[in-house]
Amino acid sequence: MTHVHDLAGIGFGPSNLALAVALSERDGAPLDAVFLEKQPRFGWHRDMLIDGATMQVSFLKDLATMRNPLSRHGFINYLHAKGRLADFINLKTVYPTRVEFHDYLSWVAADFAGQVRYGAEVVTVRPVQDADGVVRLLDVVVQSGGPDGELTTYRARNLVVAAGLRPALPEGVLPGARVWHSRELLSRLAALPAPPRRFVVVGAGQSGAEVAEHLHTRYPQAEVCAVFARYGYSPADDSPFANRIFDPAAVDDFYDAPEGVKRMLLGYHANTNYAVVDLDLLRELYRRVYEERAAGTERLRVMNMSRVGEVREEDSHVTVTVRSLATGREERLRADAVVYATGYRPVDPLDLLGAAGAYCLRDEHGGLQVGRDHRVRTGPGMRCGIYLQGATEHTHGITSTLLSTTAVRAGEIVRSITGAAARPPVPAAASPTAVT
Repeated sequence: MTHVHDLAGIGFGPSNLALAVALSERDGAPLDAVFLEKQPRFGWHRDMLIDGATMQVSFLKDLATMRNPLSRHGFINYLHAKGRLADFINLKTVYPTRVEFHDYLSWVAADFAGQVRYGAEVVTVRPVQDADGVVRLLDVVVQSGGPDGELTTYRARNLVVAAGLRPALPEGVLPGARVWHSRELLSRLAALPAPPRRFVVVGAGQSGAEVAEHLHTRYPQAEVCAVFARYGYSPADDSPFANRIFDPAAVDDFYDAPEGVKRMLLGYHANTNYAVVDLDLLRELYRRVYEERAAGTERLRVMNMSRVGEVREEDSHVTVTVRSLATGREERLRADAVVYATGYRPVDPLDLLGAAGAYCLRDEHGGLQVGRDHRVRTGPGMRCGIYLQGATEHTHGITSTLLSTTAVRAGEIVRSITGAAARPPVPAAASPTAVT
């Protein structure tokens, strides 16, 4: 007989890792969960683990603390286990480096290795009808070992889709040996056949600024041309009142708001997350530009009010045409590589759901209808649960693809699956307990 899991998770990045943590900490009988991850091992934006780059969220917004401050899987306990708690306190910061936070995530993931099938790429999801024609189970079909690899099916009562983000490239841009998205940065740099002389970096957001700074530092003989349509890099709004848009309570406010208000809020607060740069990094880039101009050796070129036009890739270089939006003047640059730091878009869950997607209800704009508990609304012919982590900005707000509410969202999904109360009671004050 086919084994039936209580839950199958597509993807094992931070969102479903937080779900695994929440499942392990719930009261009652354990749930049988399996997670299917196409990467061969745990990893989170490995090619953007740039030396010195820091997180943009507090370490308290880890995989568990906002849901359960006493969790053994919190960042503070990680520091304690690694013998660095006092040292981190002495840093007087709430923003760990991205390298350290990745190590924290890997440290937690190791505890759940037995529940994860790595190297398993989901091909489709098939509804399983019972004798009455009602779907109460889902078969998740995965492929291992590449396009010609073996197919395996996992059957589950509930499905949690956390497929992450897909790199976004401008229309018409084809990736190649010398044309990359920033998500491939470190691996691609390591494969360059010769010391580079010039890079072109496209994009005015945090990733674009980080890439430009990293290339300028790592290759002191190379010119770095930062190309974007704005007049200058724009600072991220991380002021206290604006940051409340990332609070768990803001998800309730957003979800209950009329559609027009939802769109208004996304527009008002886009500058907290999209196409903006950390102010310290922005100032550092400006300092470098100024000092180089003063010295007469401009190596970091900010080509503002400009767009990249034709990109012609050769074996030994790539020729890039940059057009000024102000004057129409074009400049052709011979570069070793073009890095597109042009953001990401959520993976469409329907790309993975296959025939199961036909049971999912849509709103008037074609988006999936999603309940406050992150469960996709389905027709009467389906009784099993399909939950989304990510791809819900239209219903749950700007934190849909961010770490800020990951721990809380995982707890909400667990309560929904187990039929617990939507809002748990406020716990009594806990006595001091050593977290180990």
